[in-house]
Amino acid sequence: MFRHTEHLQFQAKPEKPDALFAMKLQELVGGQFGEMTVMMQYLWQGWSCRMPGKYKDMIMDIGTEEIGHVEMLATMMARLLEGAPAETTEKAVAANPALAAVVGGMNPQHAIVGGGSAVPRDSQGVPWNAGYIVASGNLLADFRSNVAAEAQSRVMTSRVYNMTDDPGVKEMLKFNLARDTWHQQQWLLGIQQLIDDGFVDEAGIENSNADEENPDQNHTLWTFDDDSKAPEGRWGRGASLIGPDIEVVAARPLTDDQPIGAPPDPKLYVTYDGAMGTPKTGDAAGAHAQGVSNVAKKIKDAFD
Repeated sequence: MFRHTEHLQFQAKPEKPDALFAMKLQELVGGQFGEMTVMMQYLWQGWSCRMPGKYKDMIMDIGTEEIGHVEMLATMMARLLEGAPAETTEKAVAANPALAAVVGGMNPQHAIVGGGSAVPRDSQGVPWNAGYIVASGNLLADFRSNVAAEAQSRVMTSRVYNMTDDPGVKEMLKFNLARDTWHQQQWLLGIQQLIDDGFVDEAGIENSNADEENPDQNHTLWTFDDDSKAPEGRWGRGASLIGPDIEVVAARPLTDDQPIGAPPDPKLYVTYDGAMGTPKTGDAAGAHAQGVSNVAKKIKDAFD
């Protein structure tokens, strides 16, 4: 159950309308790293969390706060759009009719789709996409994604902050910047709590199926450039976070397997070198077996 209080978490009072800035602010609402994304990401993580108590409550608290942030931004944008179309267009037409045709005072979708309000899209009109969110059920993986989401959101808010001189807009964005700073800390502290509570090892690395992974490759830095300076970083020397010393390896194939598909079914009309064998129509298993045999023969011939 959610309850709504008819007051904003923080005021959203611009000094004057500014439709062109509202177009930019739209990115903070429905962009890939906007408030709609973190709102849905945290709420979905909270609904999916199997850890009742402090973890689930913390996730839900932040997700619910983000609903309020979307409301603040939507309110700010509606106020930035109030009375803006006619006024801005009139000034633009007087100065340059061609410019007026381009900027027109406001994002056309704000007028046509939203009726002078914010819309669930980014600044270019691309609809918000649920594919932006991460909610895996693994709290370590989710919390790390959340740190990155808050960092991206804060960078965008900082950039938009520098695009306006409106003191009312800046006041709201100062609040948003501070909340992004705190939420980054919350997710980082959440990772530390997972370590302290024994749900994650001290290295803080997601290690599901750790017993099944190739132990030769979990502490190895591969370089793909003869002049790579990557080994000069901490990730290229000393002990790895899981114990063994880091090994640096110049990239090389570890197999003679070549990226060649099996002979295709003739009914698919795939361009194919018949010298590799002729599969039976509709016989995918036979085609695969023949393809493996042909590839093996080519490799053998190459080494003979």
